[in-house]
Amino acid sequence: MITSVRSPNNYRDYDETALGPVQQIRELLNAGLSTDVIRAILPCLNSPRDPIVFEGVTADTIATLQRERDRLTERIDILTRNRNAVTAYLAELRKRAN
Repeated sequence: MITSVRSPNNYRDYDETALGPVQQIRELLNAGLSTDVIRAILPCLNSPRDPIVFEGVTADTIATLQRERDRLTERIDILTRNRNAVTAYLAELRKRAN
């Protein structure tokens, strides 16, 4: 998903601009998206000068992306509720500490 060049010792050498996309890919992998789904949406994450390819997108691809979006939305909702609960708990702890 990220392009590199080979150095004389045959190690991969990545441009410093690859750091942003690598972080995005890692976050998407941590969120549970497959590499196939990430590969499909990667052009949307890149800079605007990179063209988004629409050829070959099937109804299955669209359905998969919709399911992943819905799953992420559900996860965000749960994380938001958990964050709010921790915030409320911390507020109570601070009140009692004063």
